[in-house]
Parts: sequence; C-alpha cells; structure tokens
Amino acid sequence: MSDALRVALNYYSAWTGHDLDQAMTFVADDIVCDAPAGRLEGAAAYREFMTPFTGMLVRAELLGAYGDDEHAVIVYDTETKLVASGPAAEYVTVRDGKIVHSRFIFDRLPFAQARG
Repeated sequence: MSDALRVALNYYSAWTGHDLDQAMTFVADDIVCDAPAGRLEGAAAYREFMTPFTGMLVRAELLGAYGDDEHAVIVYDTETKLVASGPAAEYVTVRDGKIVHSRFIFDRLPFAQARG
C-alpha cells in the first residue's frame, strides 16, 4: 500500500469512527483544504470545518480508495442525522506522513434542503 493511501485511509477511519483528535494526527499544521464552501487554511480551520460533520455522522461506507506515494483518492457515502446519503470524495496530497492538501468534492444541496 502506498504511503499516501495508507495515511488517507487511517485519517478516514479515524474521523468516521468519531475520533477527530486521532484524525488530526494525519493532518499537517499548514493544511490547505479546498471545499465547496471555499478554501480553508491551517489545522485549526480544518478542525472547525470537520467538527460539525463528524458530530452528525451516523455511518460511512468506503466505496473506493486509490493512491500513490504522494496522492490518494477516497470515495465514500455517509449517512448523517440530516441526510440518508451524502456521497463524497477527497483527493489528498501527503508529505512526510501528513495531509498537506485536501480537495473535498460533495453536493451541499441535500444538506441545505434538510436544514431548510
């Protein structure tokens, strides 16, 4: 298993297991995250972004995971307290065992409709 894929899967297992502290051990202090809501910079902003979602997560199903030494893609579906299905993908860049860049891809509309 490639280094980036190993880190991405360990990170995914931690946050989907409701252990955000463990998940953050795989995130670089200077992470840059590009998400549908915009760009986040730094581990504190990233944690703030992830906290509400992990709090409403009921379960997650890993659909696919691929990677090489520096990049990995994980594709999954989540069930939350708001929506029964929230598919997403993350494309991450890993350096020195930490995620330095994450590109989140997911549809915000079902969540907005559930809140509306």
